[in-house]
This record gives sequence, C-alpha cells and structure tokens, in this order.
Amino acid sequence: MEQRPDFTHKKERHGLIGPFSGRQLAAVFVVVVVAMIALVAATTPLGTAGQGPSVVDPRATAYIIDDAPAVGLKPGDQAPEFSLTLDDGSTYQLNDLKGNPIRLADLKGKAIWINFFATWCPPCQSETPVLRQISETYRDLGLEVIAVSVQETSAADVQTYADKYQLTYTIGFDESGRIFHRYRVYALPTQFFIDPNGIISAVAQGPMTVESASAYIERILPTGGASPGPSGVPSASGVPGASGVPSTSPGPSGVPSASP
Repeated sequence: MEQRPDFTHKKERHGLIGPFSGRQLAAVFVVVVVAMIALVAATTPLGTAGQGPSVVDPRATAYIIDDAPAVGLKPGDQAPEFSLTLDDGSTYQLNDLKGNPIRLADLKGKAIWINFFATWCPPCQSETPVLRQISETYRDLGLEVIAVSVQETSAADVQTYADKYQLTYTIGFDESGRIFHRYRVYALPTQFFIDPNGIISAVAQGPMTVESASAYIERILPTGGASPGPSGVPSASGVPGASGVPSTSPGPSGVPSASP
C-alpha cells in the first residue's frame, strides 16, 4: 500500500487586533494624528485686524467664504457709504428688510457697529443674541447697530429670522454682495466699529461676546454717552448662554437652538 504523507495543520495567523497587524494600526494612528493637527490649525481664531481689545473666542471662529484681500479697510479709514455708482451709471443702494435705504450720512454723530453676517452661518447664529443685547443696551447712548446680510436667498428669509429672534436693530439685505465686496469682507461674521465722525475705529473677524463688543463700543460712543454699568459691561440677563453667547450648535432648522 502506498504510504500517504503525514497531515500537518498550520495555525492561522492573527493580527495584533482582529485581522489588523501592528503596522496597519500604526499607520491608522499616524493618519488620525495628522488629521487632528490640521483641524486645530483650521479652527484657530483669526483674532483682530488693527488696534483694540482682544476678541479671540475659543468657542467659535469666523466662517471663511472668500480669499483675504491684499489690502483691506483698516482703523483710520473713512467708512464707505452703503451706496455706489455702477458701470452703467445706475446707483446700487443698500436697503433694509422693508426696502428703506440705509445711509451712513444719516447717522453722523452716532457710534455704529456694522456686522456682516448670514442666517445660515453657525458663528453668526451664536452671535445673534449678543447683537440684540448690545443694541438694546446702548441704543439710547448713541449706538446704531447695522447688520448686513449676505449670500441669502431672499429678504423674506432674513425677515423670518429677525422675527423669530425678535431683532429690532437695522438689518440690510445685500442681495448682490456689492457692499460686502466694497468693505472687502472675506469671513463671517466681520465687524466694523465706526466712530461718530464716520471713521473706522476697529475691524475684527469672528463672533463677539458681550464683553468684547462692549469694550469696542464704549470707545466710540458720542461724547457724553454714559457707561451702562461700573464694569462697562451690560448684564447678560435674558440672553442665552454664558457671557451672553449661546451654544453654537444649531437647532433642527439650522438656527440657534437657544430661545431669545
């Protein structure tokens, strides 16, 4: 009878964890670390452009929507008017949500906070209660808050947002983005603080807190304007979240979940 070879069974080789070898796991770990470093770099606050208090807020940063201009507006510049002459000779005028023109010339003698924003922008959403609080606190002291809405579908959508959050400050609908480009904005939100003479006092990217906005505004209030409190910071009562800033997580509709 022909002799058959002996039967041998080789034990199946297993990885360090399940089917994965130590080398494969190390490669995955390196990829995760690199991705985390890139994420941290991408979300580092932009800070300020020009003189003034720090507005770095680790909870939310500006939403970049365009390339930064080679030369932007800076403190000391005259704030551009909200109208301009087009190539065809017609005039483009920024209007509010009811169709009324907004003119800086009509606001001479007042402190002005210009806020470029969009209702779909998460950091802008987080800042909405701050603008509402600041506007109500400083309005009688000579402050005019003007929010300029950009990259929106319609003025009606912005009006719905304003109604929902009971916003009483002026909101301009920059349908074509011409004012957005005239002010050389590239991130949302972007802030311009204008003194009573129409001169830019400070420019900043990223959402404001009650404290940082108050610090900027109290530097430009008309002469004789009183501070609302010993600390110069209005109470955050009635505004959701610590220091007047709600959580940045949007609700089901994509707007802040904090109720006004």
